[in-house]
Amino acid sequence: MKYTTRKPALILLADGTIFHGKAVGGKEGSAFGEVCFNTGMTGYQEIFTDPSYYGQLMVTTNAHIGNYGTQEDEVESNSVKIAGLICRNFSYNMSRPAANETLEKFLEQNNLLAISDVDTRALVSYIRDNGAMNAVISTDVDNIEGLKKQLADVPNMNGLELASKVSTKEPYFFGNENATYKVSALDIGIKKNILRNLAERDCYIKVFPYNAPFEDLQSFEPDGYFLSNGPGDPEPLKEAIETTKQILATNAPLFGICLGHQVLALANGISTYKMHHGHRGINHPILNLVTGKGEITSQNHGFAINREETESHSEIEITHTHLNDNTVAGIKMKNKPVFSVQYHPEASPGPHDATYLFDDFIKNIKESSLKKVH
Repeated sequence: MKYTTRKPALILLADGTIFHGKAVGGKEGSAFGEVCFNTGMTGYQEIFTDPSYYGQLMVTTNAHIGNYGTQEDEVESNSVKIAGLICRNFSYNMSRPAANETLEKFLEQNNLLAISDVDTRALVSYIRDNGAMNAVISTDVDNIEGLKKQLADVPNMNGLELASKVSTKEPYFFGNENATYKVSALDIGIKKNILRNLAERDCYIKVFPYNAPFEDLQSFEPDGYFLSNGPGDPEPLKEAIETTKQILATNAPLFGICLGHQVLALANGISTYKMHHGHRGINHPILNLVTGKGEITSQNHGFAINREETESHSEIEITHTHLNDNTVAGIKMKNKPVFSVQYHPEASPGPHDATYLFDDFIKNIKESSLKKVH
């Protein structure tokens, strides 16, 4: 349905700045969260369902959102995880034969507030200059002071633990139970395409809640361990950090992605910090310091690990670096089959330059299994 008369809406940032737009569809109300932007040209459905975006107001920089509808298989979790959507032009009609329904219908089913007709170029420029901050999107445009009071009560992302909001409540299995390898995965916000990539490489995965003790993960008798992506600040994840320390003590193969990368760093005594506005998009340039090759990658994170502490750590080697700002994008342990990256090799959406990392994990598992035999 194309709404000819649409309700006015606004974005109110924590510093008092206001941007104007119009409500998408007939939904009214307010949505609060940290405002961030993604520079990807495609993959909006996967972005909206990525657990790493939990509690965030997503600004899409592509001028047209919704034009190819939604498809039931193109999800990264069981529901929309963003707190709200901000876009320039919203397409009420879809033009893809494979689509199941319009984006408008998809957002309605997930009870998500979205606003369009926003000057997203100006908004993104403002975030780049002033940093990611809390905000509210609302159709209650005549209640600015009331919205400011409500916004003041929204917790800051710095220090905020969100993995518990998106993690599985009970362990579950993924893949073929007769697969060659078994992997215990700690779910601190896992994406489905990570599980698909592991299953495609002959792995049977048991996925555990964010606070599962090491003994639970070990009871599966895995050939390797995995630390997933996820939302929020990594430092409050005390149980995950302790579990990781115990995994490291076994010298078993371990692979971490994004939030899992940060947890691995913390388990090694390397601190993390909140970035100015983070990395979110599908065209981020990475240099592989081991091969000397460049990679175009999918990224989604607002925290990073301390470079100086990483460089001075006797057990850690930096393997990848972000070419835009020189942040640490990958590490490995020198004497253990353990590594992690700050970006998303499973993509979805994004390029596949980094899928070799899953192969590296399997290689570590194979080599570790051979050592056990001999």
